[in-house]
Amino acid sequence: MAQNLRNSALSGPSNDYHLLPVTDRQMRYARAIAEQSALEIPVEAQRDRRSMSAWISAHKQHDPSPFANYPSGKQVAFAEQISRSKRRPIPPECFRDKQSMSLWIDHNK
Repeated sequence: MAQNLRNSALSGPSNDYHLLPVTDRQMRYARAIAEQSALEIPVEAQRDRRSMSAWISAHKQHDPSPFANYPSGKQVAFAEQISRSKRRPIPPECFRDKQSMSLWIDHNK
């Protein structure tokens, strides 16, 4: 019985991000970008989340705001949670650069 459960769990649905279908929210955002830029969304981009995310990143307008590169509130909250649990301070430069914050999170999970 336990062997059957283990086999069904292994052959069940995967958690691979690239195999998940495009979300409604992604599709709405992509359509808005396509409408503003007079572009069509390629069929390849509509097959999975990773492809759609890459298309959105390549075609969205870049924000000229000086705060555009700051980490999101969720990113900061997650980093602070890691910081408390691991008792490691977050370097101040991470609060001004979302790439730095992402690297800090990846190295301290």
